[in-house]
Amino acid sequence: MLISHGAAMTFDRFSRLASIPALALAMLCVVASALASSAQAASISLLRDPDIERGLNELAAPVLRAAGLNAKRVRVLVVNDGSFNAFVIDSQTIFIHYGLILKVDRPEMLQAVIAHEAAHITNGHLSRRMQNMRSARSAAGLGAALAVLAAAAGAGEAAAGIALGTQSSALRGFLAHTRAEEASADRTAAGILQRAGVSPRGLVDVHKIFAGQELLSPVNQDPYMRSHPLSRDRIRAAEAYLASHGDSAKPDANAIYWFARVRGKLSAFTRSPKWTLRRIADEPYKDVRLMREAVAQHRRNNLQKALRAIDGALALRPTDPYYQELKGQILMENRRWQPALAAYGRAVQQAGRDPLILASLGRAQLAAGQPKAAIKSLEAARARDFRNAAMLRDMAQGYAKLGQSGMAALATAERYALQGRLKDAGLHAKRATAQLPTGSTAWRRAQDVLIAAEQNEKRKSR
Repeated sequence: MLISHGAAMTFDRFSRLASIPALALAMLCVVASALASSAQAASISLLRDPDIERGLNELAAPVLRAAGLNAKRVRVLVVNDGSFNAFVIDSQTIFIHYGLILKVDRPEMLQAVIAHEAAHITNGHLSRRMQNMRSARSAAGLGAALAVLAAAAGAGEAAAGIALGTQSSALRGFLAHTRAEEASADRTAAGILQRAGVSPRGLVDVHKIFAGQELLSPVNQDPYMRSHPLSRDRIRAAEAYLASHGDSAKPDANAIYWFARVRGKLSAFTRSPKWTLRRIADEPYKDVRLMREAVAQHRRNNLQKALRAIDGALALRPTDPYYQELKGQILMENRRWQPALAAYGRAVQQAGRDPLILASLGRAQLAAGQPKAAIKSLEAARARDFRNAAMLRDMAQGYAKLGQSGMAALATAERYALQGRLKDAGLHAKRATAQLPTGSTAWRRAQDVLIAAEQNEKRKSR
């Protein structure tokens, strides 16, 4: 489910505070204090969709492996922003603005961006970024918590999540690298692409997109471009690499398909239905064409046409869990609870318990008046993915319907904590600790959030 403020999708913010180890919680307190400001900050949000994330993982996997990274642990997530940008904050996640995905027109260009960001990880540039964070107190506008994004490390240990609320000027300062680092990342990215069997020509073409930005005033430029070397220098360097090493890469049919699918679904949800329907005839993949049509008709509130299109896509790919999930979304948002539950159930079986699909099933179960089943699905999703704010919101509602107000308060506290709203998180965590059994796992989780909130308030008062 691509998550909006409209009926067809919802934009999820960074979310999900797992049971955080003590070290991670302490770092959350420090960072939250360092980044706090009195300015009202606009939040960065993620677009969470299992189909899109599967496609991005398909595109990223050969690049990440060539970079020496674990393709199963490093994830590529989409930021709800139409500008041309990508960044890394930790060694586990690459963030790409949806505007960049829609701007590039070949999979090699998107893979070049992924290679560049992977190079920042492998070249050790993240330690410098953490130093920038420590000096960020003077950068007005960084106004939310940034927790350490840590992978699960053994039984019972869960990752901490990220929430970053910021004004654009402070974000540019935080994400800025030295130009030497960017040039280094470009050189490394070219080698990564060569080893992955991906044409480095994509790197040249991405730089050419930046070239147009240099003609704009600084106010109108994308922040990604401003922190990078001049595009003409990057183009020359990338072309020199091509001249020296050649380009023997062959087109990858799998990458071409998933690139079309990712861009097709993103554009169907972020652009007008009229725009989508005018262009779907140009889509070379019939199932992607039908998926785009289904989204457009759903956003037009034409249930019958939407179902006809998604059923057409499923006829071509009957075991595709992501098309089943989209069918579930269409049915659920038209209040067809039982058919939606059936579609989500098939999707969960076919996807191997994908956490985003599990969360969608839980949401449907909650809407259908099945809070016990919903909590089971949502807890299973929560154990696998800590970045789904809608899941935490649904979990709070489910526990409230079951009369478990302490657990409902805990879920709300954790959601607020990872959105940087530590004051609100503290209020709900205090309520949770008063109602949960003292010493229980849930009580300790509430205590962790409460301590983080209290420490943040102390630092703000200094």
